[in-house]
Amino acid sequence: MRFFTPLLIVATLASPLATLAANQHEHDGAAPQKLELNAGKKWATDAPLRQAMTAIRSSVAITLPAAHAGKASKADYDALGREVTVQVAYMVQNCKLDPKADAQLHTIIGDMMNGAEAAEGKQPDKSRASGVVKIAQGLNTYGTYFDHTGWQAVKLPH
Repeated sequence: MRFFTPLLIVATLASPLATLAANQHEHDGAAPQKLELNAGKKWATDAPLRQAMTAIRSSVAITLPAAHAGKASKADYDALGREVTVQVAYMVQNCKLDPKADAQLHTIIGDMMNGAEAAEGKQPDKSRASGVVKIAQGLNTYGTYFDHTGWQAVKLPH
């Protein structure tokens, strides 16, 4: 039963809407329609957010070149999707951001979960490779709006 509960949490968080709803745990605001800086500055981050985003970036850095070359396997795409889901669950469980920063993050996480679903083949109208690109774009957006020392944007093909 110990293994089943975390698995159930991760499965529940696999949907972008579930992720956004789950992350509303202690915050009043809805996810913003448009991302914005914090009075012209990047939003503050905390250690769990930085750790999770770094882990996702590492996975994307491995999968993106293979996807671009047409050499990524279903297992590669599925592994990336699972990693994104696990890291988002970690973020949700360890959320310590200011509510306004958290609201900004919701938009980025929603886009990344959407990409994870596409990468896992759960969106038949989208290619798995396009899901990897969507996750990479989300990571780059995160770097634009959040203060993560040493963050490096993911180089996107073409």
